[in-house]
Amino acid sequence: MSGDDTMSDHFIPVENRGLITIAVMLGTTMQVLDTTIANVALPSMMGDLGASPDTVTWVLTSYIVAAAIMTPVTGWLSDRLCRREFFLISIAGFTITSMMAGLSWNLGSIVMFRLIQGMFGAAIVPLSQTFMLEINPKEKHGPAMAIWGAGIMVGPIIGPTLGGWLTDVLNWRWVFFINLPIGILSFLGSAAYLPRAVKRLRGFDFFGFAMLSLGVGALQMLLDRGNVVDWFSSIETWIELGLSITGFWVFTVHLVTAKDTFIDAHIFRDRNLVTGLGFIFVVGIILLASLVLLPPMLEHIFHYSSTTTGFVMAPRGIGTMISMLIVGQLILIIDVRVLVMTGLALIAWSLHIMTQFTPQMDDSLVIISGVIQGLGLGLVFVPLSTITLATLDKKFRTDGASLFSLVRNIGSGIGISIVTVLMTRNTQVNHMELSEHITPYNPLLQQLSPAAAAGNPTALSVVDLLVQQQALLIAYIDDFRFMMLLTLSVIPLVLLLRVPKNKDP
Repeated sequence: MSGDDTMSDHFIPVENRGLITIAVMLGTTMQVLDTTIANVALPSMMGDLGASPDTVTWVLTSYIVAAAIMTPVTGWLSDRLCRREFFLISIAGFTITSMMAGLSWNLGSIVMFRLIQGMFGAAIVPLSQTFMLEINPKEKHGPAMAIWGAGIMVGPIIGPTLGGWLTDVLNWRWVFFINLPIGILSFLGSAAYLPRAVKRLRGFDFFGFAMLSLGVGALQMLLDRGNVVDWFSSIETWIELGLSITGFWVFTVHLVTAKDTFIDAHIFRDRNLVTGLGFIFVVGIILLASLVLLPPMLEHIFHYSSTTTGFVMAPRGIGTMISMLIVGQLILIIDVRVLVMTGLALIAWSLHIMTQFTPQMDDSLVIISGVIQGLGLGLVFVPLSTITLATLDKKFRTDGASLFSLVRNIGSGIGISIVTVLMTRNTQVNHMELSEHITPYNPLLQQLSPAAAAGNPTALSVVDLLVQQQALLIAYIDDFRFMMLLTLSVIPLVLLLRVPKNKDP
């Protein structure tokens, strides 16, 4: 596709750009925040709703699966209903079902409301990205994506901290009630100032949607349930894997051979889009995988409280915000590929610092690595969000934004599953290897604990706890090293991105 056919030709002039930005970003932050804010409230929900540890995770799984299935159809629905009206429906539905989730009386009711909430919330992020690009001229796309990226990146970071505080001070229901004032403000501002668009009627590809939904839904179920059912030792996992492969395979064949599919196959001819989707997949792995690993590591190994963990991880969000503030201007004067490469290098550096964690360290390394990683994520996410859709024709823009969000979420799910499996398996292997040295003839053991060397059961149990702690930390370090190597491996892909020619003066 030619650089002339870019989004710069489709700027919609508006009078209240600032108010539109506030309204749209309130809705976006609300939706992204809900992906992580409920995690820390699960133990409190178990007692109130009479749920077991295995079944209460459906509160998270139902939301994620519903959002994943509905994200690809955002483009078709926005054309059918008009983007403005569809966004208003999504915000209203998300806010109402969030309130209903807070009022839930048992596990079945909260799972049902979270399922519907995920369906309404799926379109909010891709539509907000489309609005931010449409109401800003091309020379302001960088700053616009910096504001949009700030909401996307900071939401998951502050979610656990805010959720823990609300649960401790009030109760778990306020994790959902907090969306009410945000949703109302976003709805009123969007209804008053969002520009209207012309409907673009096109037929709906029910078969293609069903196959993609099958593939995405089964994959999300596999990733969310795998750790609970011990992965491939369970028949459930094999069934989900088979359904996922079947869905994606049939959808791919259908996309290539059929006409009038709900995602136009021509969209994948855009090199920037395809490369950007690959990048955001990796960024998704790193973004949430790190957030999943750090809190339990700080609490179990370093014995931090939940509040202290939140404060120690807060500088990561500060680093992201600083990066978002400067990258919007840097993108106007520096090649976006240089910014992406610099951001990936900073992420790899932060992960290298994290491989040097020891049980005796203070929290300085955690804070330093968090700030560096936050800076790197901002430098990657904003330019990537801009350049991925920069050469895409306007009619494919919402579809492209939907795929961008979908791939990021799938990457996050896969990343969390991979690092969790690696940590569990490596902890067992490390424990076995370290235990081999616990013998009565080891002079270090005799020096550390003469009673353990003599075979005292109580002393040996204490030594075993120390060994388990060391094995667990080594497993965390192995995960950080894996993510560092993964980050370094995608840096050469930057060369595939191309900056569109700007014919504007």
